[in-house]
Amino acid sequence: MLLLVDNGSIFTKNLVDFLTKNKVDFVAKPFEQIEYPEIAKFESFILSGRKHNNKEMNALNSKIINHAISKKKSLLGICYGAEILALTTGGTIRKMDSLQKGNSTVNITTENPLCGGTIQVYQSHNYEIAQLGKSLIQIARSVSCNYEIVKYKNSKIYGVQFHPEMTQDGLSIIERFFTL
Repeated sequence: MLLLVDNGSIFTKNLVDFLTKNKVDFVAKPFEQIEYPEIAKFESFILSGRKHNNKEMNALNSKIINHAISKKKSLLGICYGAEILALTTGGTIRKMDSLQKGNSTVNITTENPLCGGTIQVYQSHNYEIAQLGKSLIQIARSVSCNYEIVKYKNSKIYGVQFHPEMTQDGLSIIERFFTL
């Protein structure tokens, strides 16, 4: 079963609709309603984007990431979810010079099971991953972001800087995530 952690993104409804339409066995919960011990019953996680920064949200998402790493579970961090993945594993983030909003082309730089070639995605963020820790690898980049897709070494843990729930190429990434 999948836990969709709702961190307040305006796009979470798109994720819920997509998961429901595809008959995925999942539970969607706002981060503030998740008790850490309950995450053990889930096999995979999606961490949504966010609207605002929140210390409790950051702490919970970091715990979920560390749990997924230690128990070898699958995880997909979306936008903020990718940023907290980078921070949790020793990387850094930075505020961008301008808001990234709208459609964007992403080039895949490393072979992976989620996507290949060039994909069209939807951006909506003003922070980005600035540096990767030793355990993350770059999978894709764009003109505006160096780390559009990252992966935790030898795992099923990914972060995407964009919102895959907003484009067909992005929805294909989510579908492939379920087959890992």
